[in-house]
Amino acid sequence: MIDTLREFVDRDVLPNVAEFELVDAYPEAMVDQLRAFGLFGATIGEGHGGLGLDASTYARVIEELSRGWMSLAGVINSHLICAQLIERFGTDEQRAAWLPSMASGELRGCFSLSEPDSGSDAAALRCRAKKDGDELVINGTKMWVTNGERAGIVALLARTSDDAISCFLVDKQPGPEGDGGISISRHIDKLGYRGLETVEMSYADHRLSADSLLGGEEGLGQGFRWALSALELGRINVAARGVGVAQAAFDAAMAYAQERETFGRPIAQHQAIGFKLAEMATKLHAARLMVTDAARRVDAGERADVEAGMAKLFASETAAELALESMRIHGGNGFTTEYPVERLYRDAPLMIIGEGTSEIQKMVISRALLARAKE
Repeated sequence: MIDTLREFVDRDVLPNVAEFELVDAYPEAMVDQLRAFGLFGATIGEGHGGLGLDASTYARVIEELSRGWMSLAGVINSHLICAQLIERFGTDEQRAAWLPSMASGELRGCFSLSEPDSGSDAAALRCRAKKDGDELVINGTKMWVTNGERAGIVALLARTSDDAISCFLVDKQPGPEGDGGISISRHIDKLGYRGLETVEMSYADHRLSADSLLGGEEGLGQGFRWALSALELGRINVAARGVGVAQAAFDAAMAYAQERETFGRPIAQHQAIGFKLAEMATKLHAARLMVTDAARRVDAGERADVEAGMAKLFASETAAELALESMRIHGGNGFTTEYPVERLYRDAPLMIIGEGTSEIQKMVISRALLARAKE
């Protein structure tokens, strides 16, 4: 499976990514191929039509996609976080209603937590779900929604009347009367991570049926806890993306260092460049092993919050460092759009910020380490 994906990346992604990335165009044909591979159902169970991949294999899939173009991994990740919430915490009716079409890719999903004034600070979350008879009325604005425009279902976190945070499954597929109060209030232009939609979504008196609460009545007030649980795999996803981008940066540096000559020999033979390559390879290898360890713990049913956070922290920082080092090895050429290094350099910072910043990861890791020590 990974070999097939690698061939796809080398044949169809790498030669064409600049055509879409620079103009921020959605790569329909590439995404259709991901659907043909079954990757929209990568971690969804076989009973619901998915591939049922374990975390270790899924991490390898994400690494390979990110080696080609990190944005492709983003299309899959947000969708599968939504699917994981439904599969793990949804009612039997919710699983049957949503998962088969999500697994096939016919229906796209997205995850919506962040707001203009609320990211890692859940206490600042303002989106509200107010009960009105047998329905719920949603009002609020959500930020950084990947797949927000093309998604047909949204896993939306909002506060209820008792101020608890719950997760709601919002059917975003237009009905006979339109979208019912959901709008894309703006598209967010970004430094990197281009080619896929990142939007701000607004809810104005959008009505939901009572059965849209994830998990039914038992899900009331469980939204944030469930979201953090689903984001554990999300952190492994981002860490795997970091490994993929770091691998691409290292590959580019190795190739260029053997082709470019100064003072009568390839620059790879100069000690200054040779030492850079050695350090890059070592950190890349360490990052990959950390992702592998965290994924294997998840597969074994072990606690992996610390390990997933460590992998995300180290791999994301490594990706940014290797992208810069690769640019340095390329010299002036690395600063041009003729080479892929400048794209990698623009993409890498997202992983330091997304799914919890490096600073947040350090807080999470340190608190978890102290809790384990007490245990």
